[in-house]
Amino acid sequence: MARADLDKQPTDVRRMFDAVAKRYDVTNDVLSLGQDRRWRTEVLNAVAPVPGERVLDLAAGTGTSSAPFHDRGATVVPCDFSLGMLRVGKQVRPHLPFTAGDGTRLPFADDTFDAVTISFGLRNIVDPAAGLAEMRRVTRPGGRLVVCEFSHPTWSPFRTLYVEYLMRALPPVARAVSSAPDAYVYLAESIRAWPDQAGLADLVAGAGWSDVEWKNLSGGIVALHRATA
Repeated sequence: MARADLDKQPTDVRRMFDAVAKRYDVTNDVLSLGQDRRWRTEVLNAVAPVPGERVLDLAAGTGTSSAPFHDRGATVVPCDFSLGMLRVGKQVRPHLPFTAGDGTRLPFADDTFDAVTISFGLRNIVDPAAGLAEMRRVTRPGGRLVVCEFSHPTWSPFRTLYVEYLMRALPPVARAVSSAPDAYVYLAESIRAWPDQAGLADLVAGAGWSDVEWKNLSGGIVALHRATA
Protein backbone atom coordinates (compact mmCIF):
# COMPACT_ATOMS: atom_id res chain seq x y z
CA MET A 1 0.00 0.00 0.00
CA ALA A 2 1.63 3.23 -1.12
CA ARG A 3 -1.06 5.91 -1.32
CA ALA A 4 -3.36 7.33 1.33
CA ASP A 5 -6.25 7.68 -1.07
CA LEU A 6 -6.46 3.89 -1.28
CA ASP A 7 -8.71 2.15 1.22
CA LYS A 8 -6.78 1.53 4.44
CA GLN A 9 -6.82 -2.24 4.66
CA PRO A 10 -5.85 -3.15 8.25
CA THR A 11 -3.66 -6.06 7.16
CA ASP A 12 -1.69 -3.83 4.80
CA VAL A 13 -1.22 -1.07 7.37
CA ARG A 14 -0.18 -3.63 10.00
CA ARG A 15 2.35 -5.14 7.61
CA MET A 16 3.71 -1.69 6.85
CA PHE A 17 4.33 -0.90 10.52
CA ASP A 18 5.82 -4.34 11.13
CA ALA A 19 8.34 -3.52 8.41
CA VAL A 20 9.39 -0.14 9.85
CA ALA A 21 9.51 -1.27 13.49
CA LYS A 22 13.26 -1.87 13.81
CA ARG A 23 14.27 1.71 13.05
CA TYR A 24 10.96 3.45 13.66
CA ASP A 25 12.03 5.66 16.57
CA VAL A 26 15.30 6.70 14.91
CA THR A 27 13.53 7.51 11.65
CA ASN A 28 10.89 9.61 13.39
CA ASP A 29 13.56 11.58 15.21
CA VAL A 30 15.37 12.34 11.95
CA LEU A 31 12.29 13.17 9.88
CA SER A 32 10.83 15.47 12.55
CA LEU A 33 14.20 17.19 13.10
CA GLY A 34 13.97 16.21 16.75
CA GLN A 35 10.58 17.88 17.25
CA ASP A 36 8.94 14.56 18.17
CA ARG A 37 10.53 14.79 21.62
CA ARG A 38 8.85 18.13 22.28
CA TRP A 39 5.54 16.79 20.98
CA ARG A 40 5.71 13.86 23.41
CA THR A 41 6.29 16.27 26.27
CA GLU A 42 3.24 18.28 25.19
CA VAL A 43 1.15 15.10 25.18
CA LEU A 44 2.37 14.16 28.65
CA ASN A 45 1.51 17.61 29.99
CA ALA A 46 -1.92 17.57 28.33
CA VAL A 47 -2.80 14.17 29.81
CA ALA A 48 -1.35 15.26 33.17
CA PRO A 49 -1.33 11.76 34.69
CA VAL A 50 -1.16 11.30 38.43
CA PRO A 51 0.09 8.22 40.28
CA GLY A 52 -2.42 5.40 40.26
CA GLU A 53 -4.33 6.50 37.17
CA ARG A 54 -4.85 4.09 34.28
CA VAL A 55 -3.77 5.45 30.91
CA LEU A 56 -4.29 3.78 27.54
CA ASP A 57 -1.64 4.72 25.00
CA LEU A 58 -3.13 3.64 21.70
CA ALA A 59 -0.96 3.16 18.59
CA ALA A 60 1.91 3.11 21.07
CA GLY A 61 4.33 1.40 18.71
CA THR A 62 7.51 0.55 20.58
CA GLY A 63 6.36 2.31 23.75
CA THR A 64 8.45 5.46 23.40
CA SER A 65 5.31 7.51 24.01
CA SER A 66 4.21 5.27 26.90
CA ALA A 67 7.33 5.40 29.05
CA PRO A 68 6.78 8.97 30.35
CA PHE A 69 3.38 7.99 31.77
CA HIS A 70 4.97 5.09 33.63
CA ASP A 71 7.67 7.41 34.94
CA ARG A 72 4.94 9.70 36.35
CA GLY A 73 3.51 6.80 38.34
CA ALA A 74 0.51 6.00 36.15
CA THR A 75 -0.40 2.50 35.05
CA VAL A 76 0.03 2.80 31.29
CA VAL A 77 -1.07 0.18 28.78
CA PRO A 78 0.72 0.49 25.43
CA CYS A 79 -1.61 -0.90 22.75
CA ASP A 80 -0.87 -1.38 19.06
CA PHE A 81 -2.07 -3.62 16.25
CA SER A 82 1.45 -4.14 14.85
CA LEU A 83 3.02 -7.22 16.42
CA GLY A 84 6.37 -6.14 14.99
CA MET A 85 6.20 -2.88 16.91
CA LEU A 86 5.14 -4.68 20.09
CA ARG A 87 8.02 -7.16 19.85
CA VAL A 88 10.59 -4.38 19.47
CA GLY A 89 8.98 -2.44 22.32
CA LYS A 90 8.94 -5.43 24.66
CA GLN A 91 12.65 -6.01 24.06
CA VAL A 92 13.45 -2.42 24.99
CA ARG A 93 10.86 -1.90 27.74
CA PRO A 94 10.01 -5.32 29.20
CA HIS A 95 8.34 -3.75 32.26
CA LEU A 96 5.46 -2.29 30.21
CA PRO A 97 2.31 -4.38 29.57
CA PHE A 98 2.28 -4.22 25.76
CA THR A 99 -1.09 -5.31 24.39
CA ALA A 100 -2.16 -6.17 20.85
CA GLY A 101 -5.39 -4.50 19.81
CA ASP A 102 -7.36 -3.10 16.89
CA GLY A 103 -8.35 0.55 17.36
CA THR A 104 -11.89 -0.16 16.18
CA ARG A 105 -12.35 -3.14 18.55
CA LEU A 106 -10.35 -2.46 21.68
CA PRO A 107 -9.81 -5.46 23.99
CA PHE A 108 -10.86 -3.59 27.13
CA ALA A 109 -14.07 -3.28 29.16
CA ASP A 110 -16.18 -0.13 29.29
CA ASP A 111 -14.95 2.69 31.57
CA THR A 112 -11.52 1.12 32.12
CA PHE A 113 -9.21 4.11 31.76
CA ASP A 114 -8.85 7.55 33.31
CA ALA A 115 -7.25 8.85 30.12
CA VAL A 116 -6.73 7.68 26.56
CA THR A 117 -4.14 9.12 24.22
CA ILE A 118 -3.08 8.42 20.66
CA SER A 119 -0.15 10.06 18.89
CA PHE A 120 0.22 9.97 15.10
CA GLY A 121 -1.96 6.88 14.84
CA LEU A 122 -5.55 8.02 14.46
CA ARG A 123 -5.20 8.63 10.74
CA ASN A 124 -4.00 5.04 10.29
CA ILE A 125 -7.11 3.49 11.86
CA VAL A 126 -9.33 2.12 9.10
CA ASP A 127 -12.31 4.05 10.51
CA PRO A 128 -11.10 6.99 12.65
CA ALA A 129 -14.63 7.85 13.82
CA ALA A 130 -15.16 4.29 15.04
CA GLY A 131 -11.77 4.42 16.73
CA LEU A 132 -12.69 7.60 18.58
CA ALA A 133 -15.97 6.03 19.67
CA GLU A 134 -14.08 3.00 21.00
CA MET A 135 -11.75 5.27 22.93
CA ARG A 136 -14.81 6.95 24.42
CA ARG A 137 -16.26 3.56 25.39
CA VAL A 138 -13.20 2.48 27.37
CA THR A 139 -12.81 5.86 29.14
CA ARG A 140 -14.57 6.43 32.46
CA PRO A 141 -17.09 9.30 32.69
CA GLY A 142 -15.16 12.50 33.18
CA GLY A 143 -11.99 10.95 31.80
CA ARG A 144 -9.93 12.63 29.15
CA LEU A 145 -8.75 12.16 25.59
CA VAL A 146 -5.59 13.58 24.05
CA VAL A 147 -4.97 13.17 20.32
CA CYS A 148 -1.64 14.27 18.89
CA GLU A 149 -1.74 14.20 15.11
CA PHE A 150 -0.26 15.85 12.06
CA SER A 151 -2.38 18.76 10.92
CA HIS A 152 -2.37 21.83 8.64
CA PRO A 153 0.18 24.64 9.16
CA THR A 154 -1.64 27.87 9.94
CA TRP A 155 0.56 30.19 7.84
CA SER A 156 -0.16 29.74 4.14
CA PRO A 157 3.41 30.22 2.77
CA PHE A 158 4.76 27.77 5.32
CA ARG A 159 1.97 25.30 4.49
CA THR A 160 3.17 25.24 0.86
CA LEU A 161 6.77 24.67 1.95
CA TYR A 162 5.67 21.91 4.33
CA VAL A 163 3.75 20.02 1.64
CA GLU A 164 6.81 20.23 -0.61
CA TYR A 165 8.90 18.72 2.19
CA LEU A 166 6.40 15.92 2.74
CA MET A 167 6.12 14.89 -0.88
CA ARG A 168 9.68 15.55 -2.13
CA ALA A 169 12.14 15.56 0.77
CA LEU A 170 10.61 13.05 3.17
CA PRO A 171 10.84 9.92 0.93
CA PRO A 172 14.58 10.38 0.12
CA VAL A 173 15.41 10.99 3.80
CA ALA A 174 13.37 7.92 4.75
CA ARG A 175 15.30 5.84 2.22
CA ALA A 176 18.51 6.81 3.99
CA VAL A 177 17.44 5.94 7.54
CA SER A 178 14.37 3.71 7.53
CA SER A 179 14.18 -0.09 7.46
CA ALA A 180 11.22 0.15 5.03
CA PRO A 181 11.36 3.52 3.22
CA ASP A 182 8.45 2.87 0.86
CA ALA A 183 6.10 3.01 3.84
CA TYR A 184 6.91 6.68 4.28
CA VAL A 185 5.42 7.49 0.88
CA TYR A 186 2.11 6.30 2.31
CA LEU A 187 2.70 8.24 5.52
CA ALA A 188 3.35 11.46 3.59
CA GLU A 189 0.17 10.95 1.57
CA SER A 190 -1.87 10.21 4.68
CA ILE A 191 -0.66 13.40 6.37
CA ARG A 192 -1.58 15.52 3.36
CA ALA A 193 -5.05 13.97 3.15
CA TRP A 194 -5.87 14.33 6.86
CA PRO A 195 -8.52 16.87 8.08
CA ASP A 196 -7.46 20.22 9.46
CA GLN A 197 -7.74 21.20 13.11
CA ALA A 198 -11.43 22.12 13.02
CA GLY A 199 -12.27 19.07 10.93
CA LEU A 200 -10.69 16.72 13.46
CA ALA A 201 -12.44 18.55 16.31
CA ASP A 202 -15.76 17.86 14.60
CA LEU A 203 -14.82 14.19 14.23
CA VAL A 204 -13.96 13.94 17.94
CA ALA A 205 -17.23 15.60 18.99
CA GLY A 206 -19.21 13.37 16.66
CA ALA A 207 -17.78 10.32 18.44
CA GLY A 208 -19.37 11.40 21.73
CA TRP A 209 -16.62 13.48 23.34
CA SER A 210 -17.33 16.88 24.86
CA ASP A 211 -15.36 20.08 25.56
CA VAL A 212 -13.22 19.56 22.46
CA GLU A 213 -10.33 21.99 22.03
CA TRP A 214 -7.01 22.02 20.27
CA LYS A 215 -3.55 23.55 20.50
CA ASN A 216 -1.25 24.04 17.52
CA LEU A 217 2.34 22.84 17.82
CA SER A 218 5.20 23.77 15.50
CA GLY A 219 3.08 26.24 13.58
CA GLY A 220 0.27 23.78 13.04
CA ILE A 221 2.37 20.95 11.64
CA VAL A 222 0.96 19.06 14.61
CA ALA A 223 -2.21 19.72 16.58
CA LEU A 224 -3.02 18.51 20.08
CA HIS A 225 -6.77 17.86 20.51
CA ARG A 226 -8.20 17.42 24.00
CA ALA A 227 -11.68 16.33 25.04
CA THR A 228 -13.65 14.96 27.98
CA ALA A 229 -15.72 11.76 28.22
